[in-house]
Amino acid sequence: MNNNALRIDTTGFVARITLTRPEVRNAFNDEVIQQLKAAFDAVGQRTDVRAVVLAAEGPAFCAGADLNWMRRMADYTRDENLADAGQLAAMLQAIYACPKPTIAAVQGDVYAGGMGLVAACDIAVSVRSAAYCLSEVKLGLIPATISPYVIRAMGTRAAHRYFLTAERFSAEEAHRIGFVHELVDADALEAKVNELAQALSNASPAAVKACKKLVQDVAEREIDAALVAATVEGIAEIRASDEGREGVASFLQKRKPAWLAG
Repeated sequence: MNNNALRIDTTGFVARITLTRPEVRNAFNDEVIQQLKAAFDAVGQRTDVRAVVLAAEGPAFCAGADLNWMRRMADYTRDENLADAGQLAAMLQAIYACPKPTIAAVQGDVYAGGMGLVAACDIAVSVRSAAYCLSEVKLGLIPATISPYVIRAMGTRAAHRYFLTAERFSAEEAHRIGFVHELVDADALEAKVNELAQALSNASPAAVKACKKLVQDVAEREIDAALVAATVEGIAEIRASDEGREGVASFLQKRKPAWLAG
């Protein structure tokens, strides 16, 4: 699939969604937002996909909002702004809630709304040369729509600093605060992303889906009776499932599980 703003390729069990507007630093507008949401909705439902990589072409991963789109937004009414922000929120939620595990392959700079794309993914791998910035306050704005994902990814304390100062920070700092998981040289990005995608593809698809939901359900919650009961129910259900039984059986029998057969 190729629709000017992005491209979708599939290799093995891995779908790759690539932003293809390097001339505008892969900034997004309302059309790109709709296309990204549709892409993640689509790959999330495919039985032949076990992992999704979000990548980009050119020197920047994503510079946030497209300037022409920002010019249009400047004249929006409050209701128009609500509808517009709602579409961005729906796109980020589609990435975050995608039933397939997701990897952000960050090959260049990440600014403003682009930070939301990285944060909404389950795993982030960054080249060492990338710069990061939550620049909204410099424009009199706030990173409101992306905040649920970015704060979860970098933590509250770091968010206090970088939301408020709009400082550029390095990939090393992004790694230190937990915003990205791995730092690599540019020529090693593909290998690391492929390694992680392969690990995700080798695991039980049902277990990976359940684990992703488990993290999202448990994070930030008080460890009370209801949470404990939910975790007990979760492990009981996955153990009793077909893939759960097959995974344990294959381990005990020292053979490959059925989802890797053939």
